Amino acid sequence: MPQSLLILTGHSQGLGRAILDYFLSQELFQIIAVSRTRIDLESPRLTQVSLDLSELSVLENQLPGIFPDGDFDQIILINNAGWIGQVKPIGQLGPKEMREQVNLNLLAPMYLTNTFLSRYTKSDIKKIVCNISSGAANRPVEGWGGYCSTKAALAMFTLVAAKENKSPNSYFYSVAPGIIDTEMQADIRKSTDADFPELNKFIDFKEQGKLVSPEDVARKLAYLILHPEEFTEVIQDVRNFDLP
Repeated sequence: MPQSLLILTGHSQGLGRAILDYFLSQELFQIIAVSRTRIDLESPRLTQVSLDLSELSVLENQLPGIFPDGDFDQIILINNAGWIGQVKPIGQLGPKEMREQVNLNLLAPMYLTNTFLSRYTKSDIKKIVCNISSGAANRPVEGWGGYCSTKAALAMFTLVAAKENKSPNSYFYSVAPGIIDTEMQADIRKSTDADFPELNKFIDFKEQGKLVSPEDVARKLAYLILHPEEFTEVIQDVRNFDLP
């Protein structure tokens, strides 16, 4: 029986782990999950690849093994891995940290999307690319220069990919997942007012219970992926999803 293949990055925690758990509950999905850290989870339908996506030369060498052959009825790529980076004003950022952030947030998903299309473009099966973006792609946030910039660039890259690939079986999405209760939010709350003027607002999100669970967001993303014909625009925000 044909199966669906999901290739997922950043699966070891947060939203990525919630996405992994959801699709493992769907018996027809084979999953290749890529993160720096392997998780203590065994399944005959799960293959974990230990890889630091910010190390682009290593990623380049491993690309062929991430995109296998097989009798799949659809193939899905979710570029979820990302890093908030240094929360500091531009002018106080470290070059090493800037390079790692651009590699992880932008160049790695570009490499993966490019290889995905090169590998499967001649197949007429359903193909879906879902790049996890952010509301910060659309507005400047003080202290988030690298994060806003990489997410905005990733959104534009996704738009171009969608414009170039007009097959009715190909879908491309740049999805803002909302404000999720993850380790990234905890890291943001460790910032200072001087580096991040919106600090108190983000502390209030946590204290007032306004953060969304990774599981809720994963379910919404899964609905998009399983019903792409209902989502005609490339730029999406899960906060606008009206699920049945």
